[in-house]
This record gives sequence, structure tokens and C-alpha cells, in this order.
Amino acid sequence: MNNQLVLSQLEHTWILDLDGTILKHNGYLIDGQDALLPGAREFLDSIPQNDFVLFLTSRKSKYKIITEEFLEKNGVRYNQIIFDIPYGERILVNDDKPSGLCMAYAVQNKRDCCLFPQIDINEEL
Repeated sequence: MNNQLVLSQLEHTWILDLDGTILKHNGYLIDGQDALLPGAREFLDSIPQNDFVLFLTSRKSKYKIITEEFLEKNGVRYNQIIFDIPYGERILVNDDKPSGLCMAYAVQNKRDCCLFPQIDINEEL
């Protein structure tokens, strides 16, 4: 995986899975509490402040309160969380800008692996 995302100065939308990507997979069930994966805080803090952060999770909505409390307690900034999504593949479809600017990226890691991309804002894009 290329560990660098070269992005424009435009505001971005981040669609992030929660368990196994940002938080230890099923930590809230196995250990009775959530845990940020190593490097997750640094990665999330590197997302530009004006960007929109959307978490997706297959967690049942009955875990909504404990999940949101954990994220708030740990200073995790986000705009929205969608619970109860299917366990299957996540597909993103988007169009590129007429200028040629790529408008969709996908980063896939092994579960709980902690390989986060470095964000580089290119002022020429």
C-alpha cells in the first residue's frame, strides 16, 4: 500500500470504518471496553479540521451511547456515525472532477493492523 495520500486543498469527506481500523476490533465486547489502535489518534489528528469525518460500523445501535462516550472521552473528532450497517463489503462510487482531480480513494488494511496513510495537502491540486 502506498502510505501517502496526496490531496487537494478542498475540504474532504473521510468515510472510516470504526472496528479493526480505528478501534480494536470488538474490544468493547471482548475486553468490555474500547481501545484506540496504535497510530489512530495521530492519523485522526492529521485530518484537516474542516474535513467531514463519517464513521461506519456494524455495531448495533444499542452500543451507540458507550461508543460515543468513548470517542468523546478520547478526543476523537467526527461529524457522524452510522450504526447497524451490513458486515459485507463497503463500496464507494464517485465521479472525478473535469480537471482530472481524483475524487475517490480506498485504503484497505488487515484488521487491527494500524497502517494509516500520511496526508499530504498539495496546494497545486
